[in-house]
Amino acid sequence: MIRSELIQKIADENPHLYQRDVERIVNTVFEEITEAMANGNRVELRGFGAFSVKRRDARTGRNPRTGESVEVEEKHVPFFKAGKALRDRLNEE
Repeated sequence: MIRSELIQKIADENPHLYQRDVERIVNTVFEEITEAMANGNRVELRGFGAFSVKRRDARTGRNPRTGESVEVEEKHVPFFKAGKALRDRLNEE
């Protein structure tokens, strides 16, 4: 599902809301999650999962095309851990 499909689904399920308002709400939620993670905070959505930022140390990598060693700088990457309710829902039989 992409952002526009999410917005459309929410708008369809809530006919009392204008689509532009639903779009603003969805965009605000994503912006707040992004901003919190950019500040190094963890974002937890109960029943869904938790978003956090992990730090990867600097290391010596290898260019796969030439085999040459290259220095890779330290970086921060997003990490998602699914909540129990989501894992259970995905694994129900």
